[in-house]
Amino acid sequence: MLARDLMSTGLLTFVPDMGLEAAARAMAERGVSGAPVVREDGLLVGIITEGDLIRRLADAAAPKSGWFARMFRAAEEDAARFARVRGRTVKDAMTLDVASVDEDATAEQIAHIMESRGVRRVPVLRDGVLVGVVSRADLLRALIIDETGTALARSDAEIRRALSAALREQPWFDRQLMFFDVADGVVRLHGFCGSEDIRRALRVLAEGLPGVKRVETDFTAPPPFLLGAR
Repeated sequence: MLARDLMSTGLLTFVPDMGLEAAARAMAERGVSGAPVVREDGLLVGIITEGDLIRRLADAAAPKSGWFARMFRAAEEDAARFARVRGRTVKDAMTLDVASVDEDATAEQIAHIMESRGVRRVPVLRDGVLVGVVSRADLLRALIIDETGTALARSDAEIRRALSAALREQPWFDRQLMFFDVADGVVRLHGFCGSEDIRRALRVLAEGLPGVKRVETDFTAPPPFLLGAR
């Protein structure tokens, strides 16, 4: 699925000069943990989150650094902190470094941004103008339905080929010790495996293939003579 299929519209947005108290109240009333900040022409300039507001409170209560510590800290860092703590508008507290995507971004690309950046929402832009936001909740839809909104049907032979190809790409899969069967859409993983993490990864990989109805595992710990067995 693409960003245009996943994104939410009808968003709560703020302008840079809006007061922080009003913005916090609006976020609480709407039950959202963050909102984009846009100019009057719709161009995205930042995002304000509950994390930004909490960080502001935490900084205000933090003890002041001594002169020795300030010698090793850039003046710009102190100035930025002062503005964040003392400022009264959204532009003073908002996050400027915002990861965004266009409408053709895939669910996988958005998920990677969320995971690597540690964010809960990704703005969707068209020529720099905000048109929507994909949140973690929106992204979950990509895990439930495919682009047609229906489950994909595959034959057992197709599932075997897809699973075999996927397993060849995994460095933790040992084809001499681990095996699989497919019958009526049910994948049975079996063989020797002493690692719970690898067993879980195998199950997750198989469950993620289109057409798989269920995954069963029947692994046993490798015997002692199989030195180095997983």
